[in-house]
Amino acid sequence: MPSLPRLLPSGRFVVLAALAVLAVAVFPEVASAQEGGDAAPRKQNIIIHMIQSVGWVFGPLLLSLSIILVALCVLLILDLRMQNAIPPGFVDEFTDTVNKRKFKEAFDMARNDPSFLGRVLTAGMGRLQYGIEDARETAMNALEAIKSDKDQKNNYTAVIASLGPMLGLVGTVYGMIESFMVLGSSTSTPNASALAEGISHALVVTLFGIGVSVPAIFFNAFFKNRITKVTMDVAHIAEDLLTQMYHNSKKAGPVPAAAPPAAAPAATTPVPPRQ
Repeated sequence: MPSLPRLLPSGRFVVLAALAVLAVAVFPEVASAQEGGDAAPRKQNIIIHMIQSVGWVFGPLLLSLSIILVALCVLLILDLRMQNAIPPGFVDEFTDTVNKRKFKEAFDMARNDPSFLGRVLTAGMGRLQYGIEDARETAMNALEAIKSDKDQKNNYTAVIASLGPMLGLVGTVYGMIESFMVLGSSTSTPNASALAEGISHALVVTLFGIGVSVPAIFFNAFFKNRITKVTMDVAHIAEDLLTQMYHNSKKAGPVPAAAPPAAAPAATTPVPPRQ
C-alpha cells in the first residue's frame, strides 16, 4: 500500500495546475483556437473587454474608490487590533504598581502608553482627586472621543458603498444613451457593433460599481461591530483600574511608632554656698 505522501500531488504539480487554470481564464481565445482549429471564431478576452468597456471616465473613478476602500480597511485593521487597544501585560503591571501604592509611577505608565486604555486611564486619573464619579466620567469622555474618531473613518466605507452603485447607475444611463443614439441615427439596419458597445459599457460599469459596493458594505458592518467590542472592553477595564486606584489611595498609611518619652532630669539638692 503506497504511503500517503505518494498519493498526494507534489507542490510543483499543484502550482502548474493553478497556472494552467489561470491561463485558460485569462486567455480563453487560445484554448478555443486549439479546440476548434483555425475555423473557430476569435473570442476576445473578457477581462480586456471589460477594461475597454468601462471607459476612461468611470474606470479611474471606480479604481480610485477601490484604492481608497483598501486603504481605509488596512488603516482600521491596524488601529483596531487588540494590542493597540489593551496592550498585553499592561493591566497586570498597572495593578501591581497600584497595589504597591506607587501612584506616580502608575500615572507615568499610563501617560507614556499610546494605547486606548492608556489614554483613557490618563484622562481619568487626572480627575481622581475630585472623586471616582468625576474620574469615570472624564475617562468615558476620552473613550468616546477615540470611538468617534474610528467611527468617522468607518463612515467613509459606507460612503463608498453608496457611491459604487450610483456611479454604476450613471454609467448605465450613459451607455443606454449611446445605444439609443446609434438607433436614432441609423436610417437602415443599425450597426450591431456600435449598438453592442453602448450596452456593454452600461453593463460593465454597473458590474464594477456593485463590485466596489459589496465589500464596502461588508467591511462597514465588520468595523462597526469591532469598534463597539473594543471600546466596551476598554471601558470595563479602565473602570475597574480607576476604582482600584481610588480605593488604594484612600487607605490610611501605616501609623509611625510613637517615640518614647524623654527621661526627666534627676532632681538635685541645692548646695548652700560656703561661708
